[in-house]
Amino acid sequence: MSLKANHFKVFDLPVSFNIDTNTLAQRYRELQRVAHPDKFANAPERARRLALQKATQINEAFQTLKAPFSRALYFLQLQGIDTNDNNTAMDNEFLMAQMELREELADIKQQPQPIEALNTFLSRIEKEQQRLIDTLSLQCAKQKYQDASETVRQFQFFVRLHEEAQRLEEELI
Repeated sequence: MSLKANHFKVFDLPVSFNIDTNTLAQRYRELQRVAHPDKFANAPERARRLALQKATQINEAFQTLKAPFSRALYFLQLQGIDTNDNNTAMDNEFLMAQMELREELADIKQQPQPIEALNTFLSRIEKEQQRLIDTLSLQCAKQKYQDASETVRQFQFFVRLHEEAQRLEEELI
C-alpha cells in the first residue's frame, strides 16, 4: 500500500459513495493488525517511521470513510468537485426550516420533559440525515456530482445541528 493511495485504495474498496461499511471495518482491523507501530518497536528507525505513517494513513482513511458526511466530501473531491467553496447561497425554504429547527432546539431546555423532547428532536434530525444519505447515494450512483454537492451542503447543516443537540443532551443528563 502506497502512502499516496487514496482512502478507498487503502481498503481495496471501489471509489464510490456507496461502500459496505462492514467490509470497511473488517479491512481496517486486518490492516491495523499488520501495520500497527507496536509490531515494529524493535525494527530500525526507518521501518518504525514507515509503520507509524502507514498506521496514521489507515486511521485517517477509516475515519473519513466510515462517516457518510466525510465520505461524501472526500468522494466528491476525488471527482473534482470543490466542496470547500464559499458558495453559501441556499434555498430560502431550506434556510427557514433550519432557523425553525435551531429555535426548536433552543427551546427544548424549557420543555416540561426536556429529555423526551430532545429524543424526539434527535430522531427527526437522524431521519433527515438518512434521507440525505439516500439522496446522495442516488446522486453519486448517477454521477450527478453537482447535485450531490448541494445535498452535501444541506447535510452539513444537519450534521452540525445533530452535534448541537448532542451537546445539549450532555448538559441535560
